[in-house]
Amino acid sequence: MKVAFFVSEFPALSETFILNQIVGLIEQGIEVEIFPLKKEKTKLIHPLVKKYQLLDKTYCFNLPQNRTARYLKFILLFFLALLTKPSALRPFLSQQKINKRARLELFFRSLAIKNKEFDIIHCHFGPNGEQAVLLRDFGLIQGKMITSFHGYDFSAYVEAQGKRVYRQLFRQSELVTVNSGFTGKKVKALGCPKNKIVKLPESLRIEDFPFRPKKLKPKEKVKLLTVARLVEKKGVKDSIKTVARVVEKHPHLEYQIAGDGPLKEKLSYLIRRLKIEEKIKLLGWQDQNQIQKLYQQSHLFILASLTAKSGDQEGQGLVLQEAQASGLPVIATKHNGFPEGILEGKSGFLVPEGDVKALAEKLEYLITHPQIWLKIGRAGRKFVEKQYDSDRLNKQLVKIYQKLLNQ
Repeated sequence: MKVAFFVSEFPALSETFILNQIVGLIEQGIEVEIFPLKKEKTKLIHPLVKKYQLLDKTYCFNLPQNRTARYLKFILLFFLALLTKPSALRPFLSQQKINKRARLELFFRSLAIKNKEFDIIHCHFGPNGEQAVLLRDFGLIQGKMITSFHGYDFSAYVEAQGKRVYRQLFRQSELVTVNSGFTGKKVKALGCPKNKIVKLPESLRIEDFPFRPKKLKPKEKVKLLTVARLVEKKGVKDSIKTVARVVEKHPHLEYQIAGDGPLKEKLSYLIRRLKIEEKIKLLGWQDQNQIQKLYQQSHLFILASLTAKSGDQEGQGLVLQEAQASGLPVIATKHNGFPEGILEGKSGFLVPEGDVKALAEKLEYLITHPQIWLKIGRAGRKFVEKQYDSDRLNKQLVKIYQKLLNQ
């Protein structure tokens, strides 16, 4: 079986669920090729990318952000296409309503496709599915098509593009997977036929997150952790305010935030304004080994996600499962699919979005009751092993592929 993956960026540190899926398929003997819009240039490369030589399976002509550079590259590739692959020019000849940027992206993507014949075209995030549908219409790629929805693609993207944006995708994509029941309801409300929707959660490699009993040694500081991109929907601002409240009573609390993003400077200013620089550290991007160490060294985990002003939302919040697998009691908000990914009152606690007071109450409760950490941690580990193990879910994905091919 041969599968083409359409993704936005690769390798992306914040999208290990896609990496886990690709590796899981390769381990089952499936041939994989990866077609990102952007080939990420970073020194922080996940070990699995190197182990499975995934960059050698990745095909991409990066679209420059600078307008002049973008059009100079286009002119060069245009003449290259005339000589070697005239079919790649079909996006410019199409009468469909496609904006200039999208036509450029389709052109760049079509040039990256060397062999157009695949059994399955698996697209992560709705906008990549939109492009794959068009490329298949143009005869530039072949295969049964699956689109996986995750978060921004059913929220902020729809707010910006309109509720009918996926009309063609839902009509032509053979199947749609969703990471939670909440995401499924959102996608159905946007017009996807119910019989095309399959729930397939984002998964993690359990062996990458060893369970460690959480205990507080005498005079040891309580270590709180968040792993998240620094964007509005992750609610890091509320997490910082929560710690500012709690640390007054519990000065032995310290908080580490692993991740980077456009809100870094604003969050740094907030930390300074609240005069808690000694208690909160913004660690920036961390590679997978560093993330695993943080899970092992920490006692508690918090993710205060909320709906951003742009409408951007999360679907599942995979870091909550990573934390539970590592034995961390978690505190999170009742944001979209989060209640499906936590055993409320058993592996963690859920509070309303934006409720800093409630977050602080749950955090303070866990700080003052370290004797329950082990029980909570064990419940979370067992739950994740049963529901989110990548080995089981990747085998389920192959069965989905096979069923689709047999139809």
